[in-house]
Parts: sequence; C-alpha cells; structure tokens
Amino acid sequence: MTVEVLILGCGSSTGTPAIGCTCPTCTSTDPRNRRTRASSVFRTEGLNFLIDTGPDLRTQALREGLTQVDAVLYTHPHADHLNGIDDLRAYCYLNKAPLPIFGNAFMMQDVVTRFHYTTLPPGTWWDKPVLLPTPVDGPFSHRGVTITPLPVMHGRWPIYGYRIGNAAYITDVSEIPEESYALLDGLELLLLDCLRNEPHYTHFGVEQSLATAKRIGARRTIFIHMTHELEYHALTARLPEGIEVAYDGMRLDST
Repeated sequence: MTVEVLILGCGSSTGTPAIGCTCPTCTSTDPRNRRTRASSVFRTEGLNFLIDTGPDLRTQALREGLTQVDAVLYTHPHADHLNGIDDLRAYCYLNKAPLPIFGNAFMMQDVVTRFHYTTLPPGTWWDKPVLLPTPVDGPFSHRGVTITPLPVMHGRWPIYGYRIGNAAYITDVSEIPEESYALLDGLELLLLDCLRNEPHYTHFGVEQSLATAKRIGARRTIFIHMTHELEYHALTARLPEGIEVAYDGMRLDST
C-alpha cells in the first residue's frame, strides 16, 4: 500500500511568524519558516484522510487545492487542532453527504458538546458541516483502508496518533507508552512532534524527538508542530541522516 502524505501545516498553536515577534525565524523570507497550524492529509486507495482541522484549514485547503476529504482523524480537542471544524462544511456541500470523523471517546464527546450543530441532520442547502462522530479504541477500517490509532500522552491527556500502512503521524506528544511502540514497527515514514529546543510538559523537545525517532527507526522521520524557536536551516543542520524538518506544503510518500 502506497501512502502519500501532504503536510498542510507544521506549526505550533501560535503559528509562525508569531504575532508581534521579530526573531530570525519570524522575520525570515524563506517560505519554509512560515508555518500554519499542524495538520496533514494521508492519501491511499483513492481516499484522503485529513488529520485534524486547525484554524488555518481554509487557507491550507485553498493553497494546496484540497477539494477531497473522505474522513477526518482527530488527535485531540485543543483549539489549534479542532477549531477549523466549521470549514468541513465545504466538503459536505461538495459531496452532498455527511463526513465521518474519528477519534477517542473523549475527543468525539468534545465535538458533540462544543460543536453540536455539526452533528445535526443536513438542511436543504448543506450550509453547515454534517459530521458523523465515531469513537474508536483500536484498529478500524474505513472504506477498505485499515487505520490504527496510536495511544500517546499529551501531558495528562490520553490522545491519538495514527498509522496508515507504513506511515504514521504523532503530534503533541510528551510520552509514548510501551505498548504503543509495538504499533510502530516497520515504519517507512514517521511525522513526529518536535515543539522547541527544551522539553515541554506536554510536548517533545528536540532531544526527545531525536531519541524517539532513533528508537522507532523509521526510514524517514519528519519533525512537525514546531514553534518559531526552531529555524528551518538551523535545525536541519543539527539532524542526522534520515531525519528532516517539515515545511508547509511538503509532500512525501511511503510504500
């Protein structure tokens, strides 16, 4: 199974440049230092699986010509991963069909509670998102594609990464439980949280990300969800072979 990956955004909750900041990353003219909020698309078997709906979703979709979304895989309900949910209305309108969304029970309940209008039946004009929240607690299949949730910790929150084929996505992680490492064997491609230089109580820092990437041993690891503290070229110079710095619009594939 070939999985194509499109990185819609690789930034942290503030995005880069950050409002009011004049650091070298925020003032850089290199487009690889301009980061919208973290989200990606995994494409396989003709289906597009969108991971998270951050507040930059509309801008990202227009930039990349993303006109097809077949399901959404949610990692957790923080604003920078969820609050673009209303922009899913475009895909419901285009298809005149509800859109399935998946996540752990806590994630799905958060959607139902905070964005209840998205779970109502469609109206005549399909002018609102029409979503089908489905809690999952293990591997599941959607239209013939097997998706494996990857339980990880985001501070005190249990959240999900995801694996499809030999590609995996893990954002906002401070700890990977031992049992989840077994779900990461044989990876070709890993997108991995790397917030800043120093560790954070809810995120990996650079050294934690490097150690985790080495343990998992994917052929290619891409660091995502970065603050403006990490400048593209400076971080690239520090990384060993097989580990790269993400940028918005980056396209990858695994087999």
